[in-house]
Amino acid sequence: MFSRLRQLTAATLERPSKFTIDWVLFGAILPLLGAGLVTMHSFLEDNRYFEKQLIWISVSLILFFIMSMIDFRLLRRTSVIVTLFAVSCSLLILVLLIGKTVKGAQSWFDLGFISFQPSDPIKLVLILLLAKYFSRRHIEIAHFRHILVSGLYTFIIFFLVLLQPDFGSAIIIFLVWLGMVLVSGISKKHLLVVFLVGLVAFGGLWAYGFKEYQKNRIKNFLHPLTDIRGSGYNAYQSMIAVGSGQILGKGIGYGTQSKLKFLPEYQTDFIFAAFAEEWGFGGVLLLFILFGIVMWRIIQAALLGATNFEILFGAGLAILLMSHFIVNVGMNVGLLPVTGTTIPFLSYGGTHLLTTFLGLGILMGMRRYRRDAHKDSIKNEFLGP
Repeated sequence: MFSRLRQLTAATLERPSKFTIDWVLFGAILPLLGAGLVTMHSFLEDNRYFEKQLIWISVSLILFFIMSMIDFRLLRRTSVIVTLFAVSCSLLILVLLIGKTVKGAQSWFDLGFISFQPSDPIKLVLILLLAKYFSRRHIEIAHFRHILVSGLYTFIIFFLVLLQPDFGSAIIIFLVWLGMVLVSGISKKHLLVVFLVGLVAFGGLWAYGFKEYQKNRIKNFLHPLTDIRGSGYNAYQSMIAVGSGQILGKGIGYGTQSKLKFLPEYQTDFIFAAFAEEWGFGGVLLLFILFGIVMWRIIQAALLGATNFEILFGAGLAILLMSHFIVNVGMNVGLLPVTGTTIPFLSYGGTHLLTTFLGLGILMGMRRYRRDAHKDSIKNEFLGP
């Protein structure tokens, strides 16, 4: 697959473009940000989450535009990627030693005026690392040793995050690796081996790794009504909120499950349920359309990447955002266990928001040297005819 892409790259020179911002992408993101702000706003009490999120959005947008003006071809250098990986592992080790514990997970650096969760930006570092690794070995990707080596890099980050314990982020890290391996061209027999190893690993985590509350979340997923007043309370209230929205919703500010505090964490983990309650099926459909546009534009930018590295980075970014979206929506509607995963652009949180716009800004910066020719050929090579 990538041999043909290399030929197409060689036939087309990298040339800078003055128009690096994808305004269709940007235009789809703005209403998603607005939907999150409106959902976490309350007419009855203080709005500290709303006010802080406004600040984080402003800072994130500034970061997005600054990143779009940078030449990111320097990220192709092995020394840069190795340095980023080493710094990431050091931060994850450091947070285990001196980090702040929030909701049972020691995953935050408390700087006084601000808290920082390193596991979020490290997901971008993992994408860069895998993009670099697979872009140089695309011809030999069918060899199983490359699956093992890339899996080893990922496992180091996965394990350090799991020790916090932050099961939600660990799952996202695994999904990013799996998605990028699939995009890079893993064979079916090797994919089967990966899933078998995953099952064995899950059994080991269940026996020796999971905390009791994490086991209870999975048990409640399998039997939703067994403990709705205890460990299954959050998931049960979330499903009630989603269902009560019906077709057109209860109206902005009239979500009883969220605003009356029946639904916990409605600004972060369960903001989709709070949104669905107030906006109904119509609002959810619009939300899905907007997020679909975001994914489409990211994939399109990836397809026009100057080299395999840019193509794989764009694909990895799409996989990261889609994983967050699917896992969060799945746990909000009872299709997946509760993992504490945020939804892109809607959920409250500075680190997650900054990471998302940092990744998008890097992608826009890569558009400065995008490939304009052979669009149909590139699309067929990458996604199939």
